[in-house]
Amino acid sequence: GRHEVWSWKTASKESLCLMWQKVKVQLMLSMSFLAALFWYCRRLYSFFAQLLKRWSNYLQRQLIRNLSVLPEVDLLGYSAREWKGETKQAKQMREAYEELFRSCHIKYLRQVKRDNYSVVRAVLFQIFSQGIPFPSWMKERDILKLPEKLLYSQGCNWIQQYSFGPERYTGPNAFGKLRKCMEALKTNWAEISATRNHEERGSMCNTLFSDESKEYKLYEAIKFIMLYEVVEAYEQIKSRDEPVHNLFSLLFARDSSSDPLSFMMNHLNSIGDSICLDQVELFLLGYLLEVKIRVYRLHRFNTEEFQVNYPDEYRREWNEISLLTEDDRYYHIPLFRT
Repeated sequence: GRHEVWSWKTASKESLCLMWQKVKVQLMLSMSFLAALFWYCRRLYSFFAQLLKRWSNYLQRQLIRNLSVLPEVDLLGYSAREWKGETKQAKQMREAYEELFRSCHIKYLRQVKRDNYSVVRAVLFQIFSQGIPFPSWMKERDILKLPEKLLYSQGCNWIQQYSFGPERYTGPNAFGKLRKCMEALKTNWAEISATRNHEERGSMCNTLFSDESKEYKLYEAIKFIMLYEVVEAYEQIKSRDEPVHNLFSLLFARDSSSDPLSFMMNHLNSIGDSICLDQVELFLLGYLLEVKIRVYRLHRFNTEEFQVNYPDEYRREWNEISLLTEDDRYYHIPLFRT
C-alpha cells in the first residue's frame, strides 16, 4: 500500500513539474512577445510623435510665412533694426518710436503686409481680433442686399465697371462677385465676433489673414460699403432730405470724386492695386465701421499731426483701434502694455 502511495505522489509531482515546464515556456514566450510588442509600440509612437511634430512645425512655418499680419515684435528692437544710421530721418524715426514707448505705453507692434490693402487690413484685423461687433447700421440692414439695391433700386448700372484690386475686372459678373465678397465679410465677422475666447479668436484671425483669396474678399466688401455710403450721401445732398456728415462734403469737393462714379473710377478701383486709402477715405472708413481710428504718424513727429483721429468727430460708445505709420502709405498695429 505504501509503495502505491509513493508511486502516486511521485507521478503527481512529475506531472506537475512537466505541466509547470510547459506553462513556464508559454509564460516566457508570452512575456517575450509582450516585451517585443511594447518595444515596437513605443518605437511606433515615437515615430508618429516625431512625424506629427515635424508636420506641425511645417504647417506653423507655412502659416507664419503666409500671414499678412505678423506676430508681435519688440517696438524699440524693430525701430533699431529698421532705422540704422545717423541720417536726419533715421534719428527722427528712432526718437518717434522712443516717444511711443515712453509716453504712449506702446511696447510692441505687429507688422502688416506692405501692399495697397495695408490700411484696410490693419483696421479689419483689429476689429476682428478685438471681437468688435457689427456697426449699428449694419445690424439694421442686410449687407448682402446692398449690391442688388445699388444696381436695381438706385439704377447704378455703372457698378459693372467696379475693379477688384489687383484683379482689374469689369463687366456683368461684377454684381455676383460683389455679393460673394459681402457674404464673406458678413459670415467671418459674425463668426469671429461671436467667439468670446481671446486666444481662439486670435487663432481664427491668423487662419483667415493667411488666406489671400479670402482676405481680399473682405477688403473688396469694405470698399463696396464705402461706395454704397457715398451713393447714399450723394442722393441725400441732391434731394436735401437731411444733412450729411462733413466728410462727404470734403470728399465731393475733390475734382477727382465730385460724384459716386468718379469716386469709384478714380479712387476705389485703384485701392488694393496701385494706391492705398488717402486721408479722406480713412475718415470714411472709421465713420462707416463706427470705430475711432487713432493713427500715430511717425513722419509727423513733433507736430500737431503726430496723433490723428479718423474721423475727428465720433461717438463715445465707438470702439477705438490704433494704427502706426511711417509714411501714410503702409500701416502697422501698435500694441499697448501698461
